[in-house]
Amino acid sequence: MPYKFLEHTADIKIAAEEKNLEDAFKSSALAMREVIFDFEKIKVKSAKSRFLSIEGKDLGDLLYNFLEEFIYLLDADDFILSEIEDLEIAENKQGKKIESYSLTAKILGDSAGNYKFTNKVKAVTFNEMFVKKEGKSFKVQFVLDV
Repeated sequence: MPYKFLEHTADIKIAAEEKNLEDAFKSSALAMREVIFDFEKIKVKSAKSRFLSIEGKDLGDLLYNFLEEFIYLLDADDFILSEIEDLEIAENKQGKKIESYSLTAKILGDSAGNYKFTNKVKAVTFNEMFVKKEGKSFKVQFVLDV
């Protein structure tokens, strides 16, 4: 498992570590999906597909916006994530300076109404959030308000 749940007083804190940034973001979304319902017992069908295009002023902002998109899709469109394909993160530069980051991905999932949920995730927080490269891997950490 490329992610783990960390101890937190009231909410749920998650850390993920992967060999590349894209996989670290993907693992973060899959960990949040596991918080929402018990993915080990329930397999979500890949009946629907969506394309995401997310922007962020830095990598932390990009991760926040990426994870918040899944909360929005669940609440507004009754869409629950099954898997993520073709996730790409790009640096948007002005000369040599990085101005922002963008993320595109194809996501697969199903109607959320077809599944029983174990937790209601209200929001992603910036509290204790980080995205960083350490050695040859990328580490991310974030807290979910449940």
